[in-house]
Amino acid sequence: MAAVFTVQDSASALAEFLEGYPRALVLTGAGLSTASGIPDYRDRDGTRRGRQPIQGPEFRRSAEIQRRYWARSMVGWPIMARARPNGGHHALARLERHRRFGYLLTQNVDGLHQQAGSHAVLELHGNVHSVVCMHCKAQFPRAFVQTLLGEANPELANVLATPLPDGDAAIEPDALADFHLPSCVQCGGALAPDVVFFGDGIPPARTACALAQMAAADALLVVGSSLMVYSGFRFCRMAHESGKPIAALNLGRTRADHLIALKIEESAERLLPRVADLLQAEEPEDSPSLLDHRGIV
Repeated sequence: MAAVFTVQDSASALAEFLEGYPRALVLTGAGLSTASGIPDYRDRDGTRRGRQPIQGPEFRRSAEIQRRYWARSMVGWPIMARARPNGGHHALARLERHRRFGYLLTQNVDGLHQQAGSHAVLELHGNVHSVVCMHCKAQFPRAFVQTLLGEANPELANVLATPLPDGDAAIEPDALADFHLPSCVQCGGALAPDVVFFGDGIPPARTACALAQMAAADALLVVGSSLMVYSGFRFCRMAHESGKPIAALNLGRTRADHLIALKIEESAERLLPRVADLLQAEEPEDSPSLLDHRGIV
């Protein structure tokens, strides 16, 4: 497709893409949620910001690493708890409702697609609003675990820190010295967020579902992802190898730029509502409930 320049040209080109490929698979990443106040991991060149993330194997074997994670998460959690879907999330929910694409995969763990009203969603990396016991496998809402953290660590309850991706926050190391870890209220075991850590693989059943959706799709649309992580890039490679066209809406470089037929560098929050309007994907008559999927108003 020819290069696009204006926002309206870009919206028209993407609307034409979706109209031509009604079974397109949509893959979203952290760039979609930045307009909701959640920081992303990478700059426009795809280079990772900040320190290396916690690795899954080291989290499971080290109480010190667990202490670092939960202390930072306790301080950063309010950002995630307050986050609400932006125009991009709502536009994708509208497009799904009007069957303008086939299925949605997300690399995000923030749950904002569901809050916006999307249903055909697979969270590749899990959901940070859920916590699991590593011993008995009991699950708890993250909001409940925040109350446990606050009761055990009142000195951190009102600490302000620089927010980081996925509810993390930058806090001083000395804040960890007397930090008390949360534990399972059923068996006393150690708790972990119900997400796929860096260094861990996506569960096989989830992978199989995602691959089946890619196989059933007639195209791929990437929204807000640099695709630097292989779990996202693999879908571009699969689409390319099977001759399915790829479009990308992302501010900056992606790992798959050489495979993409239509590349649009624009804010998803700004562009996707225009695409939904062009495809006559109207807003529902009844507004969504203020009670989201986590039970938080």
